[in-house]
Amino acid sequence: MNSAFTTWKWRKTLREVRRSRQQLQRREQLRWTLKEQRRNMRNATKQQGKRVRNMKKESESKSESDSAPESKDNQAVGVLGSLTPEELEKLKEAVDERKKLIATMRGKPWPMKKKLVVLSCVLSQGVTGVFIISFLYYSNCQKWMKFQRDFENFKTACIPWEMKIKEIESHFGSSVASYFIFLRWMYGINMILFGLTFGLVMVPEALMGKPYGSIPRKTVPREEEASAMNFAILWDFGGYAKYSVLFYGYYNSQRAIGWLKFRLPLSYFLVGVGTVAYSYMVVIRTMARNANEEGGGDDTSFNFSWKTFTSWDYLIGNPETADNKFASITTSFKEAIVEEQESRKDDNIHLTRFLRVLANFLVLCCLAGSGYLIYFVVRRSQKFALLGLENYGWWERNEVNMVMSLLGMFCPMLFDVISTLENYHPRVALQWQLGRIFALFLGNLYTFIIALMDAIQLKRAEEEIVKKNMTIWQANLYNGTVPDNSTAPPITVHPADIPRGPCWETMVGQEFVRLIISDTMTTYITLLIGDFLRAVLVRFLNNCWCWDLEYGFPSYSEFDVSGNVLGLIFNQGMIWMGAFYAPCLPALNLLRLHVSMYLQCWAVMCCNVPQERVFKASGSNNFYMAMLLVILFLSTLPAIYTIVSIPPSFDCGPFSGKTRMFDVIQETLESDFPAWFGKMFSYASNPGLVLPFLLLLVLAIYYLQSTSKTYKRVNMELKKKLQTVSWEVQMYVQMSPTVND
Repeated sequence: MNSAFTTWKWRKTLREVRRSRQQLQRREQLRWTLKEQRRNMRNATKQQGKRVRNMKKESESKSESDSAPESKDNQAVGVLGSLTPEELEKLKEAVDERKKLIATMRGKPWPMKKKLVVLSCVLSQGVTGVFIISFLYYSNCQKWMKFQRDFENFKTACIPWEMKIKEIESHFGSSVASYFIFLRWMYGINMILFGLTFGLVMVPEALMGKPYGSIPRKTVPREEEASAMNFAILWDFGGYAKYSVLFYGYYNSQRAIGWLKFRLPLSYFLVGVGTVAYSYMVVIRTMARNANEEGGGDDTSFNFSWKTFTSWDYLIGNPETADNKFASITTSFKEAIVEEQESRKDDNIHLTRFLRVLANFLVLCCLAGSGYLIYFVVRRSQKFALLGLENYGWWERNEVNMVMSLLGMFCPMLFDVISTLENYHPRVALQWQLGRIFALFLGNLYTFIIALMDAIQLKRAEEEIVKKNMTIWQANLYNGTVPDNSTAPPITVHPADIPRGPCWETMVGQEFVRLIISDTMTTYITLLIGDFLRAVLVRFLNNCWCWDLEYGFPSYSEFDVSGNVLGLIFNQGMIWMGAFYAPCLPALNLLRLHVSMYLQCWAVMCCNVPQERVFKASGSNNFYMAMLLVILFLSTLPAIYTIVSIPPSFDCGPFSGKTRMFDVIQETLESDFPAWFGKMFSYASNPGLVLPFLLLLVLAIYYLQSTSKTYKRVNMELKKKLQTVSWEVQMYVQMSPTVND
């Protein structure tokens, strides 16, 4: 059986070799045919040249036989004079066409032989309009290709921070560069969010809305005026910052504002929903594009040979660029060597499993302790809120934010120490580290949200008390005795003296803004102390210390990819969650990302050293995108819950006076659209139609995902078959001399 199978396999290989030889013979025949055609064209050109030379000789002999030059001129004039004006015009056009043709042929980057052959063919066939159009089309195509190349170079030059990221990648590898690429992508997303909120919410209210001091929601209360400009109050976004376009409570509930009749409440609601929908669309689209770019698998055949012979760019003419390219090639070789070593590693599996279980147990203990600490601090903050935060100091007022920031700073370092027990591949270790920090930040975030929900309930209870007191205040204000036939001036009350509710929406926006500011300050202080001062101490105290500070303790710090990535993701989650109640959050996050790019690029190049185990990042950032998608989903849940379930405040914000925030949609349909459109919208939003449509979408997504997996598996199988066939042909070629002998 084995011999028969081997014989069949050799016969198949021989058939393939014969087929390849036949193809080579056909190519040789075609090549000889083309050579014969070219030889015939050259002979025809030579014969035509001989005819032209013979004609010139005959004309010269005739001219010599003439007696005087006057007769020659008279003959030429006579020939031209015998032509009609139409024939003269045609002759001039033919001469002009010949001149244009010769000029066009001169401008072509062809060898002289090719120019002569083409020119002879054109002269033999005659210059036609089709030939001229084809030449013009060819020249325009060349110009268009040059324009496309220049435009691509221009687009590459316009990519922000591209050279900084390339320099970091050349020295620290693709894993560190992936963080900065992700930060740049987040910067672009926040540019769009800032444009929507600033252009459609903040600017219309500032330009066309009622001015400051016109109504109570746009006026600082009388009891707060004395301290409204204090730095401590403004740092906590109170005072005049609280009663501005930065927060939800400043916006008026007037349906149309300004001479444009701008629908501000509708715009506020649609921008809040549209930013979330746009974020979903961009994240999912980026994940799909990255998945398509991954291809059918990594081609690892002759990896080191390809890197050795094809890595250098011979167009480099700048010494600094050459140094960066040299460092990049060195780093890529280190990454490839680590990949090869990890693929051939053979460790004690039982010891490795025990250490990994121990590491996971320690991580769970850290997560449980972190959750209990946040729960304890949140309970303390609720107690402080009931007794009045003005009676306590700065730490008690900001205890929750500071504890969350400190846990987010020190717990990743502890997880990094624990991960050394597991002995994972560096890329797998990074994913585990990201997952653990993700769980830590998620627990912190949802504990913070639970505390906010409790605070919202307290504010709503206070709001009910204010409503009752408002009725008593109005009764006392207008209660009095007026005699008959008397005139009294109208009663006017300054907006600062009118009682108002607590406005829980502004309180939520303030908490998110404070959390973003405290987290940003903690990150920058950690960067300056943990990286810059550490590098300065190691650099200048190394020569006078007892041990080697560079290779011992404390040494230069490495760039923490996992902690920085998770910090970016969770900050963006807080932006999505709080932007509905604080329209200034996208602007603050945009400023934070801009400063972080320059500060962290400087810190990486000046204060950090490359990782000891350099590894190659994955071909796409889909792992980052998957975590960002999860955070986006978890961040929109509390915002949707507050929009749908909790009634808005009665005296602040664009939705005041409505039962629910989404009632602005129904109001717009009833006032600005025909009745039939409102009925159609109500039918389309019926759960009986929405649920089957969602089920159909889920089934379609499942079908497309299954199909894509099948195609990917088929591509891998075809690739393996091609590799097997090429290997068999190589073996046959190597063994054929021995068989012939």
